[in-house]
Amino acid sequence: MPKKKKAPGKSHRDGISLIELAQMFPDEASAVRFFESRRWPEEKCCPRCGSVSVATMKNAKPMPYRCRDCRRFFSIRTGTVMERSHIPLQKWVWAIYLCVTSLKGVSSMKLHRDLGICQKSAWFMAQRIREAFDSGKGIFSGPVEVDEAYMGGKRRNMSNKQRKALAGTGRGTVGKTAVAGMKDRESNQVKAKVVPNTKSETMCQFIIEHTDPETTMIYTDDALTYHVLPKHETVKHSVSQYVKGKAHTNGVESFWSMLKRAYTGTFHKMSPKHLNRYVQEFASRHNIREFDTLRQMWWVADQMVGKRLMYRDLTADNGLDSGARS
Repeated sequence: MPKKKKAPGKSHRDGISLIELAQMFPDEASAVRFFESRRWPEEKCCPRCGSVSVATMKNAKPMPYRCRDCRRFFSIRTGTVMERSHIPLQKWVWAIYLCVTSLKGVSSMKLHRDLGICQKSAWFMAQRIREAFDSGKGIFSGPVEVDEAYMGGKRRNMSNKQRKALAGTGRGTVGKTAVAGMKDRESNQVKAKVVPNTKSETMCQFIIEHTDPETTMIYTDDALTYHVLPKHETVKHSVSQYVKGKAHTNGVESFWSMLKRAYTGTFHKMSPKHLNRYVQEFASRHNIREFDTLRQMWWVADQMVGKRLMYRDLTADNGLDSGARS
């Protein structure tokens, strides 16, 4: 029997090519419509007081809109990570596209070259988009795989102080930053975050925050950290056992492999003070990977609202930037 011909048009899994993106957003006005349609699908409202009594300003000066109630001016950028940015919205759309379509992330140097902005602005822009990514606070019902990873530079690139500390412990994790992660097999969703350490109380608190008390089963490796968990099965990585029936952590480890390939191949260094943004970016992109490209861009645009990242806060010395370059 001959196969039926597929109906014309794209499936929900199809992406957007660069040519199509250029046709969708040929100018600044199209980018403005994109963001406004997501934030104000029905009518414009003041981001400060919520009033729908809004006046449109002639020539968009000093801003496109003015609230008649609180008498303050605003734009689509107000109250988002794009606030006070002078970069055209068209370039923000392209940056979002590059972020959601680059499996191993996009570097500030690539944004600098592709968008025609300076590297410093591209770096700030990328960090602000990462600030919008959030793997969420949902609860997993299980079965759940839990594991930890350590992000940091290679030993040969560490300072003498770090090498001495490493030699004194016999462990390869000194000078690195711990990240806790879990994957729900039922929903195929991931949650991850930077943690101060991988002690039992820290990891158990992470698990309690993100799993239902009635979680069917938790799968981990044989680290002593997890021995206090109820409904718990392990695989003994220490003796090269990686699967035991349904017990394994291969799903969450595949997430670590993508994050570490990005570390090595794209970014080369993830500063400890910024690491959690990268972790949230990769966890969120994993969670929305079933969306088509346009829905992914919509999701990021929605997440931008209500968040803010100031350059002075981004560059402030918080004592965490001690990681070695890989």
